[in-house]
Amino acid sequence: MVTKLYTSSIEGLDSNFVEVEIDISAGFSGFNIVGLPDNAVKESRERVRTAIQSSGFKFPLKRITVNLAPADIKKEGSSYDLPIALGILIESGMLPHLQDEYIIAGELSLNGELRKISGGISTAILAREKGIKKIIVPKNNAKECAVIDDIEVYGFSNLLEVFSFVKGELDIGPVKINFDSFKEKLNIYDIDFADVKGQYLVKRALEIAISGGHNILMVGPPGSGKSMMAQRILTILPQMSLDEAIEVSRIHSVSGLINNEIIFTRPFRNPHNSISRIGLIGGGQYPKPGEISLSHRGVLFLDEFPEFSKSAIESLREPLENGLITISRAKTSVTFPSSFILVAAMNPCPCGYYNDPYNKCNCTQNDIFRYRKKISGPILDRIDIHVE
Repeated sequence: MVTKLYTSSIEGLDSNFVEVEIDISAGFSGFNIVGLPDNAVKESRERVRTAIQSSGFKFPLKRITVNLAPADIKKEGSSYDLPIALGILIESGMLPHLQDEYIIAGELSLNGELRKISGGISTAILAREKGIKKIIVPKNNAKECAVIDDIEVYGFSNLLEVFSFVKGELDIGPVKINFDSFKEKLNIYDIDFADVKGQYLVKRALEIAISGGHNILMVGPPGSGKSMMAQRILTILPQMSLDEAIEVSRIHSVSGLINNEIIFTRPFRNPHNSISRIGLIGGGQYPKPGEISLSHRGVLFLDEFPEFSKSAIESLREPLENGLITISRAKTSVTFPSSFILVAAMNPCPCGYYNDPYNKCNCTQNDIFRYRKKISGPILDRIDIHVE
């Protein structure tokens, strides 16, 4: 009889439902994984084999076939380790079949420890959509998954704990979240917008930009406080709602940037001007969110704006217009949310001292023209407030 367990595969921000089928039959010893796995999934054979043995179980020396269905969806990542290991233990008779339906995900280390996976929140949302009430994940993913209503999340540290839980020898309850403890951590910053002395015009412009969700461009010489004021914008942003916090945390979870707790503070991203176009908008062979999506519901601060590559700057057109970015590849197309406030800062000229009353500018008119020409008209049209 074939053992069947359920897990998920991440595609963009969404999770696809995946059935893990395990068959152990007589024949030459072998361990094959089929169903369009990538290299990380294929390598799980060695992780699973060693983790089972390190946990004190005997690995069956028979022909093992693992099928990840549906076979037309590319499977990537290491989250299939745990369901494959449990399926082998069940199929070989060391574990009873699960009494309830679970979605199971987790990466195994060689000693049987469970490591954090990416996209835990998306996995929990998939379970709710499919009507599966329980999920098993690594302990370091349990709290982020538990914010989703109507499902029970069980977090474990190693394969042996999961084995004891399935066998009924370990009595452990689902993870519960105390949202009040999260809210106590909100709006605690080492800096404050009130620290800024003077600069009344710029402060007023920033307050209007934040209040109305407008993009803003600050132009001024070095040392005039552009970066200092931008960094303090975070302290006057309104608090996120729970739905917004889950939305933001989901993006960071898929990127592997969440530390087992959802994010209740609005993101502030400040990429260096050497960042590539893909780093800014997202992409890759299997598209992942870029800086513009990681700043969703928050602020994207681009200092030295003209020093970013022209392709990176021009790629901001779609997200500034629509609040979304679509990344198309040969086999897939993924849309990420990217509704952010753009705060850009630049010097008035290459040396920074054009019209400065205290420092001499050494730039020619052609130098200044070429410098400002790096920011195209369509991009400037999408920036509502310009302030010097």
